[in-house]
Amino acid sequence: MNLMALGMFVFSLPTIAYQELARERSWRHARAGRVGALDAVQFTGRDNDEITLSGDAPAELMAGRASIDQLVDMAKDGAAWPLVAGTGAVYGNFVITKISERHTAFFADGTPRLINFTLNLLEVDAQPAPVAV
Repeated sequence: MNLMALGMFVFSLPTIAYQELARERSWRHARAGRVGALDAVQFTGRDNDEITLSGDAPAELMAGRASIDQLVDMAKDGAAWPLVAGTGAVYGNFVITKISERHTAFFADGTPRLINFTLNLLEVDAQPAPVAV
């Protein structure tokens, strides 16, 4: 069963499975100070969604190291990838902004038995705005 896909990378038990998904949504309101009254506020739109996926990748069950390396390669490209839940819900297009990993419980050769990972994603437009010349 697939939890989610970021582009062609599938989060699942054979690759890496996240245990927590945190989604942050916010909206912008421009403020103008006024004397003797509350600030005037104007809604200017929504901010980019931010999603954080975190979990543990035990070496015995998952291809954690190879999967994290694949995500690092995707991040290095700087490309936006569609993020789709296993239910079919489309979150939008996201770039990888940060990958954190923590290695614990090592085998005799130094290979970690467990990799704790956190993946930070930032929503972007599907089509970037044209650059004014």
